[in-house]
Amino acid sequence: MTAQASATAQASATAQASATAAHRPSTSPKTPPLPESRPETLGLSRPRLQAMSEAFRREIDKGTVPGVTVLVARHGQVGWFEALGKQSPTGSAPMAHDSIFRIFSMTKPIVSVGIMALVEDGHLLLADPVAKFIPEFADQKVGVVSGGKLELVPPKRPMTVQDLLRHTSGLTYEHQGDGPVHKIYQDSRVRSRKITNAEHAALVASFPLVCHPGDEFNYSRSTDILGRIIEVVSGKSLGAYLAERILAPLQMAETGFATAEANAGRLAEPFAADPWTGDKVALFNMLEQPIMESGGGGLVSTAMDYARFALMLRNGGTLDGNRIIGRKTLELMASDHLGPHVVTNGTLLSPGHGFGLGFAVRREAGIAPFPGSVGQYFWSGIAGTFFWIDPKEDLFVVFMSQGPGQRDYTRTLVRDLVYAAVD
Repeated sequence: MTAQASATAQASATAQASATAAHRPSTSPKTPPLPESRPETLGLSRPRLQAMSEAFRREIDKGTVPGVTVLVARHGQVGWFEALGKQSPTGSAPMAHDSIFRIFSMTKPIVSVGIMALVEDGHLLLADPVAKFIPEFADQKVGVVSGGKLELVPPKRPMTVQDLLRHTSGLTYEHQGDGPVHKIYQDSRVRSRKITNAEHAALVASFPLVCHPGDEFNYSRSTDILGRIIEVVSGKSLGAYLAERILAPLQMAETGFATAEANAGRLAEPFAADPWTGDKVALFNMLEQPIMESGGGGLVSTAMDYARFALMLRNGGTLDGNRIIGRKTLELMASDHLGPHVVTNGTLLSPGHGFGLGFAVRREAGIAPFPGSVGQYFWSGIAGTFFWIDPKEDLFVVFMSQGPGQRDYTRTLVRDLVYAAVD
C-alpha cells in the first residue's frame, strides 16, 4: 500500500488490523511508524512502483511465494509500503504490514552494530584476538587436506574480532561446502537451538578452521561468536543486551529471538514444500524461545521494525534523537574490508562487491547483474528477507518474504524494480 492508499485499501487494512489485534498482548508497546510522503515528492515514480507491485502479484499468483511486504523509503520518508498475497499458504489471512518474519541473517547487521558499540565504549578492539574473550579459540588449528587426509596445522596468526565481522575468521557454515571440515560441522550439534551461546562457541572452537584467518572470505558462524563475545563483555544475555542497546532505543517493539503466543496470528510462513524443487521446507518455530540466541540468524521481526533500524543507519547512527552508533564507526562498517587480496569463496558476494563489518558493500557500479550505487550496503536472510541502504540515492528498502528457495530470485527482482522507480 502506498502512503496515499485508496479508500478501499485503507478499509481492508483497518479490517486486517482489527482481525490481528486480538493476537497481540494488550500491554505490549507498538512499533511507531516512520514518516510517510507521496512517492512523487521523494523522486519515486508511482507508475513504476505500481508496476513493481504487479510483478510481485504475478509471482504470488504463480506460486513462487505465499506473500511479501516491501517498504521503499527515500530522504528519510516512506514512499511505498505494500503487503501482498497471503501471510501463510495454509491460512486465509492476507499478508499484513505487521506480519512477523524469521529474518535469519538480517540478525547479523544488528549484532555487528552491537559489537561496534562495545568498541566505541572501549571494551574491546577490532584487532583483539577472539581467544581474549573465549579462551577455547586459543588452540584452534587449520584443517588442510593433503593426500586425501585432513591435517591440522597452527594458524599463521590469531583470529581477531575484525575477522569475525568480515567473515575472514576461518570459520564456516555447514551448508557452505562439503569438505572434511564442513562435514565435521554437519555431524555436530552446532545447529541445535537447545545449547547455550557459550556451549555453541566452545563447540565451534573445537572444529578446525577451513583456512588461515585473514586469507579468505567464508560466510560462517562468525556472528554467532560475536554474540557470545557480547555476552562475555557485557555480562548480559545477547537478547538482553540487544534489547537495551539497540531494540528499545529504536522502538523496535516486535523484534526478538521469539514472539509471544498472542502473536500466533501474525506469523508469515513458507510453503511446506519448495515450489520449484519439491524439497521439504522446515523453518524454526517463532513462538518457541530458544536457549541458543543466535547472533547470526535467530531474530524475528517486522518490516517496520527493520525499517527503523535501516533509517538509523541512513541517518548516520541516530534515530529520534537516540544515537546508537557513531557516524565514523558506521562509515568504517559500511566500507569494504576485503580488498583485492582476500579470496572470496561462495556465491553470496556478487561480482563488484566486497564485505565490510556486518554488511556486503558495492565496490563498482557495473559488473553485478543488478542495479545499484557504489557505496550501498546490505544483507539478507536465508528465508527470503532482504534490505539495503543506498547513500548516494538516499534510499533504503526492506523486503520481507518466507521463500527460502526463491531468495536469490526475489532479491534481484526487487532491486531491478525499485531502481526502475528512482527518478
